[in-house]
Amino acid sequence: MEELVALCKRRGFIFQSNEIYGGLQGSYDYGPLGVELKNNIKNAWWSSMIYENDNIEGLDASILTNPLVLRHSGHESTFSDPMVDCKNCQARWRADQLPSKKCPSCGSSELTEPRPFNLMFKTSIGPVETEDSFAYLRPETAQQIFTNFKNVVDSSSKSLPFGIAQIGKAFRNEITPRNFIFRVREFEQMELEYFVKPGSDETIHDEWVDKRLHWWEKQGVARSQIELYEVPDDELAHYSKRTVDLMYKFPHGLEELEGIANRTDFDLGSHTKNQDDLNIVAKVMENKDSNSKLALQDLQTKEWVVPYVIEPSAGVERGFLAILNEAYKVETLGDGKERVVLGLKPHLAPIKAAVIPLKKNNEEIVALSSKIKKTLQGLNIGRILLENTGNIGKGYRRHDEIGTPVCITVDFESLEDGTVTIRDRDTMQQERLKIEDLEDFLKNKIT
Repeated sequence: MEELVALCKRRGFIFQSNEIYGGLQGSYDYGPLGVELKNNIKNAWWSSMIYENDNIEGLDASILTNPLVLRHSGHESTFSDPMVDCKNCQARWRADQLPSKKCPSCGSSELTEPRPFNLMFKTSIGPVETEDSFAYLRPETAQQIFTNFKNVVDSSSKSLPFGIAQIGKAFRNEITPRNFIFRVREFEQMELEYFVKPGSDETIHDEWVDKRLHWWEKQGVARSQIELYEVPDDELAHYSKRTVDLMYKFPHGLEELEGIANRTDFDLGSHTKNQDDLNIVAKVMENKDSNSKLALQDLQTKEWVVPYVIEPSAGVERGFLAILNEAYKVETLGDGKERVVLGLKPHLAPIKAAVIPLKKNNEEIVALSSKIKKTLQGLNIGRILLENTGNIGKGYRRHDEIGTPVCITVDFESLEDGTVTIRDRDTMQQERLKIEDLEDFLKNKIT
């Protein structure tokens, strides 16, 4: 983990938030390369969900959340962690993360009894702060999907099965943020709520487990590094009929990368009006606040059906860390020297190609390099970087370390015969290629 953290800061992937003022625990900022990698992960997920499935629609809902939403979802009463205080040093910890029953800071066994700590952030709404003028920062992205269910159905004429996908910020007041970006207080989720007919839910749940495993493999996460964890009945969330967690071997240990839950009809049932008129299987709180029926009418039987929900939910930050961990390697070269290389999948690489002039002060070479960079940038496959440092060897090593798949060197020969040197990140092999062939080469390499 230490090597990854050092790389992230050194090369501009991730910085400690508010570092110049001592930092803010559980908060991180994504630097020039980090924001590119993060966006590429999100784009890959979005493409796999929305563009490759005609029955899945996208959503971008508000972060501020009406308290009634989280009351009827059960978050107000259940969204908490067990907290203990150390009587000796006053440190606070999650009780379920202290198997030795001793304070990790001072080693004392003098701990308070566990008590529930609500994880949601409250914020004041309006010019006057009163008990009723507040909202929550959403603790998950899912609830706004459920509350927008009817809006999406009415505007897109969807029929079962179909899904609503969303990528967005969520906030949890974690007692003990830990393990770099693995557990933080502000994070992003990639969530799909897939609505299905009751009775088809178990088969479709299994299908989504397989789909999500395949997707992570396409992002460079080896199948051998993932274990499937069937969450026991006594550990299931209050809404879940069945949950399968994809557990990844992070540097700090085996932990959840993504969860795929069968939420039954709990969510739509919780947020719908006239609940007694519907055959809701899940145990839900009485709702006299909702003004909408979140159900679909069967065209044949004319009966109203509350769909079941299959939910694949992944944290962007956890995915970022897993992908970075898989890609990071240190190689010993033939001369005994070492090189650090990020073997990122080309579609995820922050920089798709670096165009490097051999001589930074040669106007003709620099001008040709700039022209090549502009042309390749027009392919819209990601960031193309013009790196005019004048040191080819250091440039290659830097781009190995940040995961750039291809370096393109423009030299004196380029001016004479219109060819450039192509260097491959993984093999370090070099070849000459005509400038007019660069566009096709790079499109095939990256996409």
